[in-house]
Parts: sequence; structure tokens; C-alpha cells
Amino acid sequence: MSARPAEIQECLERIDQQLGIPKHYKMSSSPFIFFRGSASLFYQDLASGLLQVPKPLQSLPLTTIMGDCHSSNFGFLSEEGSHSSDIIFSPNDFDDACIGHASWDLLRFCCSLFLCAAHCQAISRGDIASDAGQGKAYVDQSGAEDAAFAFVSAYGKACNSQEKAGYQSGLDQFPEQHFLFKSFNKARRRAAGGEDFYRKSAIAKSVDLDSYPLTFARRAERFERLHEDEFSTLHFDLSPFVDDCILDIVKRLNAGTGSVNMDRYYLLVGPKDAGKHELELCHLVEVKHQREAAPIYYFPELSPNNRLNPAHLTVMCQRRMQRSPDMVLDETEWRDGHWLIRSRHHARLGFDPEDIALGKKATKGGFKEYAEACGTALALAHSRGDRRSQQFEQSVRQYLIGQEHHIVKAAKAYADQVNEDCQILQQLLTNKG
Repeated sequence: MSARPAEIQECLERIDQQLGIPKHYKMSSSPFIFFRGSASLFYQDLASGLLQVPKPLQSLPLTTIMGDCHSSNFGFLSEEGSHSSDIIFSPNDFDDACIGHASWDLLRFCCSLFLCAAHCQAISRGDIASDAGQGKAYVDQSGAEDAAFAFVSAYGKACNSQEKAGYQSGLDQFPEQHFLFKSFNKARRRAAGGEDFYRKSAIAKSVDLDSYPLTFARRAERFERLHEDEFSTLHFDLSPFVDDCILDIVKRLNAGTGSVNMDRYYLLVGPKDAGKHELELCHLVEVKHQREAAPIYYFPELSPNNRLNPAHLTVMCQRRMQRSPDMVLDETEWRDGHWLIRSRHHARLGFDPEDIALGKKATKGGFKEYAEACGTALALAHSRGDRRSQQFEQSVRQYLIGQEHHIVKAAKAYADQVNEDCQILQQLLTNKG
């Protein structure tokens, strides 16, 4: 086996124990999905020098980073988990969050824009199945490059504020002409008290509203019912972490991409004997087996904070990066592992590639506007890593200017590498099968 296939196989097997699990077949279907599921390979390539950060950006102070920063890990959500009806556009995935280099998030997001555009081109051509995407206009690679520059520029502009009060600002308003305006209103309607709460909120789509007391819906592709003994054990072990009664528990199936093979459970929490009319008082809590953040294996000495157990580190970083952290956000050592416990947002609204890079609105500036919003949201999240001073923002102003072209160029070149790597994975799976 030549060097690159061996590197990819070794990296995937280190994370997933073996090659050829369903996650890998999902990853092989598209370079964008491959990128989502292979964050560890990205950091291996940074460590080896295959992917290089522009030298001036290496002078930025360390801060809290997403770790798996890409175009589908931003979106609208209800702040404080399910305990607020305030809607904000922000990062929505902190599973690989740690103390690290902000440039890693910048590079990874820019790379995802090129892969996102290529993914939608494949949908338009009919190479990737889609219900309504074939033949549609798509953002091309030139459009992806424009969006990448807009993302970096918006990031720098957000760091240019001189006000510490900016830590409490957020993207919670959009003008009517903005690409995200309709999505923003859609999310607002799904929040508690919104007109679509009983139809479209995360909790409404997860529970059987006709049951009394409320229970999770019978959805075999999504939820696995627990045996009575296991239910009783989980109920006893997890009750101390929630703020009300546990009404029901299920095992969550097929969630995520990079962590699709990690065990997770959903708790339905609310008043005792709650029925449909108490739904606004109920919420979902996810209990997820957490593994080490992707950057840490290759950069183990970066920060003492990164020696925290994986779930504890996620909780710490998420609390710092969010404007208003989830009300339920905790961790525990359980079943010989570390588990993350956190609210599921009632009004979570994410974006797949076809939502942002396919169709006329996307090609006429929408994709660029989406990238700008992500750049602003990421800058706020990074800046909140240290709320005592503005040293991070000052360093961004000093070192980012003039590096935009180098960031985008490196990201575009690495997107080509990801395309090759996806083809290599396809061949590895063919040889295995």
C-alpha cells in the first residue's frame, strides 16, 4: 500500500477501530461528507506539514476553537438550549472543541466552502441523489473562492470592535433582504411560543403528542426503545443531572457524521405526568459518549486545559464560546467512559450544502452572505475565549491583514487533496469488500 492510502486507513482505524463501518461508506459518497467525518486526518496533515498555516497567523494567541469547523456546523438555535425563545445564528457543534489555533478553524471552514460547492455541482449533475436538486444552478469554484474571502474578511471585521460588550453581541437579527432572513423566521416559529412549535420544533418531532404522559415517538430509524432493566438503570443514573422528571429515555440512532458511531441517549424531561399541553415545559437532553477532540492527538502539548477529560473539555469550551450557554450542560464518568450531557435546542436549524450553495439565490450572493455570517459568528466565539481583555482581537487585527489570500489559497489546495482522499477511501472500501 502506498503512503497516502496507508495514512488514511491508519487514521480512520485509530478513531473507529476498524475500516469499513457504515460511517466510512457514508464518507465515501462525497468529498464534503468525507471532510466532515475525517477531522483527525486534517490535523494529521497539519502536524506533518502537508497543510500549512500562513506563518503570521501562528502568532495569534491560543483560544477556544470549534475543532471541526465547516459550513454545516453553523446554524440557528434557541439560546440556553431549550430554555429560551431567543434565536441566534452561531456555531452549533462543539464535539471537537479545545484550546487551539484560530487559524485551524479558519482554514477548515474555507476548505469546506470549496467542497460544499463541488458537492452541489455533483447534485446538479445528478451524480449525488437529491429530491429537487438535479439541474439547479449551483455555486461554482469561483463563487466558493469569493465566499471564502468574504468569510475571512467578516471574521477580521468582527474582531475589529474595540468594545468588550461585543462578547454579549450575536447574530440575532437579519434584514429582510438577507439570504438567511427566511431561515431566521423559520427558526423563530419553532421556538417555544412560536406558531410552529407544536409541529416543527425538535421536541415536537421527537415525541408522541397523543401519549399521556408524553413519550418518545415510535421511529425505528431514529430511536431504539430500551429494555425495562436498562431503562431503570439509566433513569437512576441520569436523574441527578436534569432539572425535572425524566419522562422517557431512548437510544438515539444514526446521528451525526464524524461521531455517528458514538453511543448517545435522549432523555425527555418535564413535569411529572406531562401531556401535550405541557410540551413547552418539557425539553430534550442528550447524553453522548465523548471521545478526545480531533486536534489533541497530534498536538498534545498545546495547552494544559486539553488534558481535561473529553466531556469536561467540551463543556468548558462550549460555555466560553456561546453567548448564553445551555442551561443543561454537564459531564459525567459513566460506563467506563466520559459522557457529555446537554440540552437539545427546540429551534435548531442547520444547513446542508444544498441549502446554501444550490439554487438562484445561492448563486446570486446568498452563499457569500452565509459565509460572512459564519465568519462573524466564529470571530465572536473565538473572542469569548478570554473575556478579560481584547488581546486576541488585537492580535487578529495585527496578523490577519494581508494573509487572506494565503488562507484561501491553502484551503483551496487542501480541498483538492480531500477530493483525492475520498477517492482513495472508495478504493480502500472496494478492496476490503
